[in-house]
Amino acid sequence: MEPHNRSSLAEFVLLGFPKMGHIKGWLFALLLLAYLFTICGNMLIFLVIQLDAALHTPMYRLVSALSFLELWYTATTIPKMLANLLSEKKTISFAGCLLQTYFFHSLGASECYLLTAMAYDRYLAICRPLHYPSVMTPTVCGKMAAACWTCGFLCPISEVILVSQLPFCGYNEIQHIFCDFPPLLSLACKDTSTNVLVDFAINAFIILVTFLFIMVSYGRIISAVLKINTAAGRTKAFSTCASHLTVVLTFFGSIIFMYVRLRKSYSLTLDRTLAVIYSVLTPLVNPIIYSLRNKELIKAIKRTIFRKGGRASPTHH
Repeated sequence: MEPHNRSSLAEFVLLGFPKMGHIKGWLFALLLLAYLFTICGNMLIFLVIQLDAALHTPMYRLVSALSFLELWYTATTIPKMLANLLSEKKTISFAGCLLQTYFFHSLGASECYLLTAMAYDRYLAICRPLHYPSVMTPTVCGKMAAACWTCGFLCPISEVILVSQLPFCGYNEIQHIFCDFPPLLSLACKDTSTNVLVDFAINAFIILVTFLFIMVSYGRIISAVLKINTAAGRTKAFSTCASHLTVVLTFFGSIIFMYVRLRKSYSLTLDRTLAVIYSVLTPLVNPIIYSLRNKELIKAIKRTIFRKGGRASPTHH
């Protein structure tokens, strides 16, 4: 490899949302509001579950882990998107681009595994209720969450190493809203078929295997729910899983089209649209789905707020 290949390209230009013109300010405001809502919503869910003893169950522990993950998942991309919307200089260093790509994919892989763990938890609770307390103990739940994070952070290492060794020879404009493997590969000035194949193999394994496991779990859950005699029992069981399934379909639907493919890109517009769905929309709707559709969590939020408010207010004699 020529010694000047990488050093000659010290930074990239993130084109982000091109040709925005006069609506750039509106886009910035909309993205900022979405980010603030995502941060506040997921932080609220995480803290309420940690503070309310009634929610110290495996299901809510996993929801808490998902909310905590979303805080970091959005932090890897959205702040830089916001900065680029305001700045004329939309550059990111070579090392910074690789780090953003690594953390975005490691947290994304962790989310795939965590959603799978949540599906397994619901499967045990609904299809194996007698065994559930002995199988899904707090220790097991904690180990599952830790394994999700560990496996997620190990998955993209080989992809990042391969990209870091590619030569980039001059053209440095990334046709995307953040650094990612497909747009980076399109800038390399050598054949990247090996990288594309490795990316496809890793992404197909992570995404398709976890998605298949989740769908099988929910297939069995639906089958078990339909056997429940009372309508109230069926409604309660379905409502418990509906929120999780909504998140799964939104998240996996977009990343399957984006990453399980043997080509660098379908179209720039489609890639940007899909990126907004899985990097902005999914973390945004998580607090809405888990709070507005979950009466127990709403009650816990009210208990926590009123308890804190009661402690803060002075007592009168």
